[in-house]
Amino acid sequence: MNAALFDLSGKTALVTGASRGIGAAIAELLAACGAHVIVSSRKLESCEEVVRGIVAAGGKAEALAAHIGEVEAIDALFAELDRRGRGLDILVNNAAANPYFGPMLDMGLDAYAKTVDVNIRGYWYTTQQAAKRMQAGGSIVNVASVNAERPAYGQGVYSMTKGAIVNMTQGWAKELAAAGIRVNAVLPGLTDTKFASAITGSPSILKMILPLIPLQRMAQPNEIAPAVLFLASPAAGYVTGIALPVDGGYLA
Repeated sequence: MNAALFDLSGKTALVTGASRGIGAAIAELLAACGAHVIVSSRKLESCEEVVRGIVAAGGKAEALAAHIGEVEAIDALFAELDRRGRGLDILVNNAAANPYFGPMLDMGLDAYAKTVDVNIRGYWYTTQQAAKRMQAGGSIVNVASVNAERPAYGQGVYSMTKGAIVNMTQGWAKELAAAGIRVNAVLPGLTDTKFASAITGSPSILKMILPLIPLQRMAQPNEIAPAVLFLASPAAGYVTGIALPVDGGYLA
């Protein structure tokens, strides 16, 4: 294998929602492949913990807190990157909100707004600001979900936003292609994270879901991260506008 295809040396990558779970696994893997990683999430202390792990392993990273559901916080994040003289080669939109689990008939507007503000507006605006700072060869990877293809009961609005992310990915891919910037999405299946604990922590729900997954198990975060690495790397230089399932065969 040509290792240079996955070499991110000299690249700067911003990973949102990177303080735990899939985001932390992505940040760690990109750093292991040579990228300088900006680890971002709402809680600075949690981001700093991920950074310490990356640095201890010989990688390069720094922490910057930002709430992707707030436009002002996104502006502040990019203003700080500009102040530090950090260019941007890779963006991984991974931050997500899913504050409500239950029937859409009973969902309040506050929970709806929080979900949409992070998962749609946050992804769109972060992408816009990142793309303005990228050169040809830049890569944007949106972490969506298999729910984009198959809405899950109890997660109607969350599933809707993930479908919007896939559509958004295709739109940005077409628009940014002329600038040499690629835009793709990853669709994780059920993954063992705190974010998914409403499902992974329920034996009754797991009993219903696992038989629908050909591999008969949930994923670990470090099984999602390699798909993001591929799409962010030179190995995917002719790949843009796709939504790549990493789901144990769930969508097959």
